[in-house]
Amino acid sequence: MLLTTPLARSLKRAWPQAQLDVLVLPGTEGALEGNSDIANVIALPQRVGLGEKIGQLRSLWRRYDLAVSALPTDRAHLYCWAAGRWRVGLLQPRGNERFKALLLNQWATFDDLDTHTVAMGLRIAELLGIEPSLDVVPPRAAVNSPAQPYVVLHPHPKFQYKMWTEAGWIALARWLQGRGLLVVLTGGPEAAERAYAERIAQGCSAGVRNLAGELSLGATAELIQRARIFVGPDTAVTHIAAATGTPTLALFGPSNPVKWGPWPSTWKTLASPWPRCGSGRQGNVYLMQGENEKGCVPCLLEGCQRHVDSGSDCLLKLPAWRVIAAVETMLGS
Repeated sequence: MLLTTPLARSLKRAWPQAQLDVLVLPGTEGALEGNSDIANVIALPQRVGLGEKIGQLRSLWRRYDLAVSALPTDRAHLYCWAAGRWRVGLLQPRGNERFKALLLNQWATFDDLDTHTVAMGLRIAELLGIEPSLDVVPPRAAVNSPAQPYVVLHPHPKFQYKMWTEAGWIALARWLQGRGLLVVLTGGPEAAERAYAERIAQGCSAGVRNLAGELSLGATAELIQRARIFVGPDTAVTHIAAATGTPTLALFGPSNPVKWGPWPSTWKTLASPWPRCGSGRQGNVYLMQGENEKGCVPCLLEGCQRHVDSGSDCLLKLPAWRVIAAVETMLGS
């Protein structure tokens, strides 16, 4: 959702008087909190009965002059067809996409491997003949930030296979405390995330502020924007951090950086900021890939056991000294 905000901004800049509404799945609205480009966020649950689904489609029927499908899914195309008098979207490069093409007036071919998600969405702007905006727009909400210099660590991703180690986070937090910086932990409201952050806080000396589960995404973005540095795994909040302009260290394992690497706040080309293999820095973002002992990073799979609850050796073997060295370099610059 966050990485479609450049497309939303492109549409709003092209037609500033237009009302721009966004249809989302419940639970993803936070990525658009405080977004001035968007008039209404419409959250419709996915798993509903036939009668309720028909009601959803009827509530949207031809309400809009233009409907855009920024995802190549069946559901996205169906709702796009229902909502718009003119319909534009993305199609998978497969033969069975012929029916979906009938639902759209214009489309571009979806690339899931070699095109960044931001650039993929902006192909719709190109189809419409409007100037693409390359700004990922972070959510916004008021928050009281610490008065002393601080850093933000967001240790828990949504999926287990994207996780670094608890010991690594503790070592990093202790090193930052030794530099005189307040360590602030962020995380979602789920019990596992809160407990993970609490264990990290307990593994450090006094002076860690644990805000896991206490902030909206908008408030988290405001907190990060005033931080000296942000460190996080391959997860939504790391993309938000990159968009704020704050120095951001992203810890990547199996995922494809070409498509999913955080978009630096000053990146001004549709080419991906990141190669498939290797660590490096672009603008305010340093992307660090995990250990590549087996030559398999990134494998583009869900961990070493091929499911979301498995671990990934490339991250589990990533030593704290590598992360600390990158943080030290970014703080120094």
